[in-house]
Amino acid sequence: MFNQEVVEKIKNGGVGIIPTDTMYGIVGSALNPETVERIFSLRNRNTSKPLIVLISQIEDIYIFNSRFSKRTENFLRKIWPEKVTVVIPVLNPKFDYLTRGTKTIAMRLPPNVALRELILKTGPLVAPSANTEGQPPAKNIHEAKSYFPDLDFYVGDGEMTSLPSTLIKFENGKVIILRQGAWQVPDFLI
Repeated sequence: MFNQEVVEKIKNGGVGIIPTDTMYGIVGSALNPETVERIFSLRNRNTSKPLIVLISQIEDIYIFNSRFSKRTENFLRKIWPEKVTVVIPVLNPKFDYLTRGTKTIAMRLPPNVALRELILKTGPLVAPSANTEGQPPAKNIHEAKSYFPDLDFYVGDGEMTSLPSTLIKFENGKVIILRQGAWQVPDFLI
């Protein structure tokens, strides 16, 4: 699904549309500040709202100098890969362009194997839904192109109608649900 051309475009700062594990996303390298700013601009996104970052393996979290307990890491290893995005502390000012003043990044290890293989080759990706702020997410590549007609690449995979990922954070050893989505939080975690 994701050919070498897509990999090279992402590595060279390109922005495009791909199917993620939940819906179509507008994606680019999370390690390239200019790419991140371009996505904010294209989406007309509120610049104080951080973007979700997709990773290929749990170890990618350490790229961002993230800090969390061994207990949290063990928890992540139990729930990932899954359609659940976890807000993780990132205190290194080098990543302020991602944290947007929150000192956190919302990260997800997607269950889609092809997507994880892409991220393994490109590095972590920012991947907000393929729509402009306040509009419904694109359900197919045609709708995504109508929002973003002049990107560097487009990868389609039919109709996508999943809920967004469930968004959680850890607070005082408890799981706090910030947005209920595609992943059902097990009762024992609430």
